[in-house]
Amino acid sequence: MPEIADDAPLPISELARYQEAGLAWVAVDDADSPVAYLIAEPLDGNLHIEQVSVRPDSARRGIGRSLLNRAADHATVGRVPALTLTTFTDVPWNAPYYTRCGFTVLDDSSLGPGLLEVRRRETVHGLDRWPRTCMRRTL
Repeated sequence: MPEIADDAPLPISELARYQEAGLAWVAVDDADSPVAYLIAEPLDGNLHIEQVSVRPDSARRGIGRSLLNRAADHATVGRVPALTLTTFTDVPWNAPYYTRCGFTVLDDSSLGPGLLEVRRRETVHGLDRWPRTCMRRTL
């Protein structure tokens, strides 16, 4: 999936929007350098995980799971019932990983208008060249 790997990172202005809303979390190493981040937004009454990114040299250390749990804690405090996300179904560090983190696949008939719009934007962006799904983690 080189097309995905070559995507430019989000601009600082876009990341700042999540930070200002209190919906961006960063994990750092011992030298205080960023190794991972998660950004989220309210969507359909849930907290939607827009992106989780872990540097490859920091993978498989529980950092992504820790960020997901931090987002879940934030949502729980706000009485938000679930986390949602969209992801690739056949990539081992996507849907299978999120299943291990407590997410379940949503049936297309149960998607709210926000998730439907996310999927529409993903299709326009060309992400539907590979199988994708919506997932939910009840809190």
